[in-house]
Amino acid sequence: MQTSFCYPKGSNLRNASNYGAPQLPGPPGPPGAQQDQTEEKDSSSEPSRPSDGSWKATFMRMFESAATTFASLTILGLAGYSYHRYYKHLVLSKMEHAFKPGDPVLELAALGHQTPNSILDEGNEHWIPRAEQQKIDGIINGTDKGHYHLMIGEKGTGKSSMLLDAMQKVSGEGVSMFEAHADLEIFRVRLGKALDYEFHEDYIGSLFSIRGPRDTTALLDIERAFNKLEKVALKRRDDVGRPLILIINSTHLLRDDADGQDLLELIQQRAEQWAASNLVTVVLNSDDYWVYERLKQLATRMEVLPISDLPKEQAIGALKHYRSRYFKGEQAPSPQILENIYNKVGGRLTFLNRVAKSKDMVKTCSEICEREKTWLLNKCWILGEEMDDDVMDQQKYCSAAMVLAKALVDQENRDIMIKSPSSSTSSSSSTSPQAITTTPTNSYDISKGHKIPEIPLHKAREIMTRADFIQDYDRINIFTIDSRAMVRADSVPMQNAFREICGQEGFAEFLQATLDRIAAIESLGRTRELVAKDLVGGGRYVIGMGEGKERRRVDVSLVAEDENEK
Repeated sequence: MQTSFCYPKGSNLRNASNYGAPQLPGPPGPPGAQQDQTEEKDSSSEPSRPSDGSWKATFMRMFESAATTFASLTILGLAGYSYHRYYKHLVLSKMEHAFKPGDPVLELAALGHQTPNSILDEGNEHWIPRAEQQKIDGIINGTDKGHYHLMIGEKGTGKSSMLLDAMQKVSGEGVSMFEAHADLEIFRVRLGKALDYEFHEDYIGSLFSIRGPRDTTALLDIERAFNKLEKVALKRRDDVGRPLILIINSTHLLRDDADGQDLLELIQQRAEQWAASNLVTVVLNSDDYWVYERLKQLATRMEVLPISDLPKEQAIGALKHYRSRYFKGEQAPSPQILENIYNKVGGRLTFLNRVAKSKDMVKTCSEICEREKTWLLNKCWILGEEMDDDVMDQQKYCSAAMVLAKALVDQENRDIMIKSPSSSTSSSSSTSPQAITTTPTNSYDISKGHKIPEIPLHKAREIMTRADFIQDYDRINIFTIDSRAMVRADSVPMQNAFREICGQEGFAEFLQATLDRIAAIESLGRTRELVAKDLVGGGRYVIGMGEGKERRRVDVSLVAEDENEK
């Protein structure tokens, strides 16, 4: 019986001898196959000789690879360069669009119903015609050029409202406005929003292996934004012939430190250059004096525009207009009530607007005065002779404010006595500070209104014996410093609070006791105590003064008791 095996093609079973199995004879091959395999082995053992055709093929493959690489790099470079040029054009076009009519600040003001110096719906007459409005209109419409401007005044006097009013007249064309901030990063973002500039945050040149601007500080980003703004202003000057207007509101919010001073210096350098070439007119709006003091050092083309409270006639007229708007059809208040309101709150627009909205205007005036007095007492009240030594630094701050407030009240009393010579013939009780300070109606001119007493800045520092506190008083709106470096109360209600507090019985003695306590604590801090212990064995100390040139010397010696003396 014969057994046959079938092996699949390519199976390893054919090489079973590798595993110790006997080899099975395979089917016979065709004739001459064994000879062909032997010839192939002999030919493979001989060295190969390249032919001309193989060199040409290799060269063609190399050329194709190089051409493909070069074409890819060329297309990538052209695409990247085209995108880079397009992005630069897009940045400038977006910034040009930011100065087109219709500023977002105007839209926000319209939604918020900006009232303190807005325009009547009927006609084009102002609610409050102010002398400064014509100047501001010329700045915003581009006719007043060649300078940059600093608007300085107390909070609530209508600075921002007049700027918005001027922007509304030109529909915001060529004007951009934004609010400053103490944080440079937030300032950078707000500047970018006002100029419609993204600081290359939307740049995708890295897809084409093009590196964008490196990560850096906010100050350098602001410098880049000003570079782009300069290019837009150059094009506008050639096309229109008027400069762009950049308004930075609330500049006093910048910190008076190294970062804030660097930013202010950067803005001023650009403002000086742009004003000289009529490219951009920069308008800075500030409530505090320190901004003017900082800019004054390098200013050559800066114009200062002080904004103060309204005089008596305009303030009463504004109050009438406000009242007629909020209470239409109601009978106008009597002149006596209007004058009484002005006597209490003065010509500050924010106070007049608040009073006009109230049904009981006289009561609202009293609340405003009481609120200002409470703010003063919470920030700067003194503790007297019984204060603890741990609060000495805080009491230095408070006592300096009260000393300056008392000096302003005394200045007011002296002015009243000069204007009223007959008061010197009256009794001593009528000319005492308490009697005079209870008559606030005598502290202003009947026709012009309030004339708040003021003291020069250097004199105020001399009175307080401190030079560093006055800037912080200006920041918290207790005192104010105008562009003439004159110090006075921040408002009429604040001056009323000074008068009321300083007119209290025993206030001068209480203030002096606080100052004496501060001096005593400082004296204790400068004193060194020497303790001499009791000596044993009859020893004693001998203290003597030097003689001649050494008289100021004090000699202390220890003398022990002699044993013979015992």
